[in-house]
Amino acid sequence: MKARTLKKDKVNIVTMGCSKNLVDSEVLLSQLRGNGIDARHESNAGDHNIVIINTCGFIDNAKQELINTILEYAQAKEQGLVDKVYVTGCLSQRYKDELEVEIPQVDAFFGTRDLPALLKKFKADYKHELVGERLLTHASHYAYMKISEGCDRPCSFCAIPLMRGGHVSRPIEELVQEARHKAANGTRELLLIAQDSTYYGLDLYKKRRLADLLRALSDVEGIDWIRLHYAYPTGFPLEVLDVMAERENICNYLDIPLQHGSSAVLKAMRRGTSREKQEALIWQIRERVPGIAIRTTLIAGHPGEGEREFEEMMDFVQRMRFDRLGVFTYSHEENTHAYSLPDEVPAEVKQERANRLMAVQEQISFELNQEKIGKTFQVLIDKKEGGYFVGRTAYDSVEVDNEVLIDAGSQYCRIGDFVRVRIREATEFDLYGEVVQARPE
Repeated sequence: MKARTLKKDKVNIVTMGCSKNLVDSEVLLSQLRGNGIDARHESNAGDHNIVIINTCGFIDNAKQELINTILEYAQAKEQGLVDKVYVTGCLSQRYKDELEVEIPQVDAFFGTRDLPALLKKFKADYKHELVGERLLTHASHYAYMKISEGCDRPCSFCAIPLMRGGHVSRPIEELVQEARHKAANGTRELLLIAQDSTYYGLDLYKKRRLADLLRALSDVEGIDWIRLHYAYPTGFPLEVLDVMAERENICNYLDIPLQHGSSAVLKAMRRGTSREKQEALIWQIRERVPGIAIRTTLIAGHPGEGEREFEEMMDFVQRMRFDRLGVFTYSHEENTHAYSLPDEVPAEVKQERANRLMAVQEQISFELNQEKIGKTFQVLIDKKEGGYFVGRTAYDSVEVDNEVLIDAGSQYCRIGDFVRVRIREATEFDLYGEVVQARPE
């Protein structure tokens, strides 16, 4: 009589939310595979029997989408299509008790720092030797690098400290080790991310050490671009700008979420700054790093934002002429400071204001892009899509900024290579160009 063989588990990891969540999923993927478990990220094969959903939970629209996704997999479990469903990440951290009651089909919920507990469900151990050896879920020529976790800021609208906890920096040595491993495996660009990157080092070293980290990463052979995201403006460490100006492989690019252009609303947001201070900082950044591309995000409809305050923000955008801008509508988040304030701006007004801001920015972006016509830029090729090779300049980050499109019918580019591209046409958010010279390797 033949012995019965047990079917081996196959795990599918589904990621919802931001790039920080993607990094967490990549770490989870590495740990599972390092323990000999067959795991994939967002596999379409349909042969998995275990699903892990890594959740976001910051704004209402995202939360509803997440709940629907969890319910879909809970139903798949009831139908016998999968054996187990686990939920981790921000939503699970914040609403674990409620979710356990509402969706009992889920086998277990885990918070944002519960990776060892999640691994135990697979009889797996957290392998410290895998630190820095994260498996990427996208093309290997760029990689997000999370330099810290959590946040200590008191922003009125933000629930991230509730979900991610307080600020915890990763040691410089550990991050350099990760960068070396990435470079050895073909990564050319590091995108530094955190809830608040400018706070880096205060907990570990008792002072801000983002500039030191940038220098250390800049010395890693094989890393051609380093890009800084999510730099909190209050207390911005200006020495970072000196490093950016002196090191060629640190992109002249800064993602600095300013959130509003009215001093009154910034005070209500508990941002610790004013419009005047923000404008002075922007001019200082531009003076110390000439030609820098500045990306920011703003929130429309925060409590206390009347038409006057909104017009101040419109004026702020027109004056500052940001290279890149994203706008969110205010989400009334439970247990945040702003939740105690009246959410008086109707949803349709919030959206209308966001649309007005983006209309202003579209014109600014169009004018700035028109100035690029005839100029030549170094471009990193990300993908081939819709008859074009698609890449980015040093002034553009992945997915959120401008793309450079090269006609694949007339020119060939290799994914992950740098090429020199002359811009011949430009729209609000896309540049069209032709390769004039591949960069010598």
